[in-house]
Amino acid sequence: MNHKQKVMTLDEFTIQELRNYPGATGQLSGLLRDIGLAAKRVNVEVNKAGIADILGEAGKTNVQGESVKKLDEFANEQFINSLRGSIYCCGVASEEEEHFIAFTDEYSKKSKYVVLLDPLDGSSNIDVNVSIGTIFSVYRRLSPEGEECNLEDFLQPGTQQIAAGYIIYGSSTMMVYATRRSVQGFTLDPSIGEFCLSHPNLKCPPESDIFSVNVGYYHLYEEKVRHSIDHFMAKNENDRIYRHRFVGCMVAEIHRTLIQGGIFMYPAFGKYISGRLRLCYECNPMSFLMEKAGGIAMANGRQRLLELKPAQLHQRVPIFIGSKNMMETWKDIMNK
Repeated sequence: MNHKQKVMTLDEFTIQELRNYPGATGQLSGLLRDIGLAAKRVNVEVNKAGIADILGEAGKTNVQGESVKKLDEFANEQFINSLRGSIYCCGVASEEEEHFIAFTDEYSKKSKYVVLLDPLDGSSNIDVNVSIGTIFSVYRRLSPEGEECNLEDFLQPGTQQIAAGYIIYGSSTMMVYATRRSVQGFTLDPSIGEFCLSHPNLKCPPESDIFSVNVGYYHLYEEKVRHSIDHFMAKNENDRIYRHRFVGCMVAEIHRTLIQGGIFMYPAFGKYISGRLRLCYECNPMSFLMEKAGGIAMANGRQRLLELKPAQLHQRVPIFIGSKNMMETWKDIMNK
């Protein structure tokens, strides 16, 4: 390691960005730093989950009817409290909360941004020590500054996002976020407790040999989706071999796809006739990030996911997302 090499922290990077854009107010930069602070607090608990009393069920269900893990609850509290204590956010909508939360203090009401978040994605992996993560997105409010935010601030199409990203708690903890200009990756250095720029200007490879889908539900997917999966599954040893991966955590799936390329599919099926993943909390932020990295995200064979207008906070949709060339192939199959 070159010890003379300058390591830029998240704080230093966001301050440098302000210098590059003199007209910026600094609110978005401050908001990203607040999200990073909450992520560091969650990371501490994730790393000691095996010895602390935060594993397992919390004994209740969330608004989706899903069992809430203790660490889910902790992460939700940390992100909401961090943003509530910020002066850069006027309200939050969380996957764990039935309704959005409007911050009522005078500083918050003057803020420009609202945040939507999935505090702990992949929580079914918690007890088996598999990667989990946080997903967030930032929108410019529609309601007048100085007033409390309202529901319409949170129900904007994904094209209106100002920034979006995720934190992955794995073999290392990373924060990856996209603005309308670029995608940047920061790795948490535990020796100094800071996120440091490790993956500048990330781009998703346009081609790969990885596809990701839960093939356990193969026979429940619609016919065209099954045909697209068949394309990636070798029928004999002379076929091109694609590697199949499925983690059960969207953050882990998208992180691998961003770094190595590939295609991730979560189609509608069975009782999830409208899809299973949440448009506002999961699909919109990941689609925004992937597009800024050069990839493609679709709700079906013809519809760009980011153009969907949410009808409600907890709306679910199917998602197909990944490397540009693989997604173009997938679209061709779906549209035949």
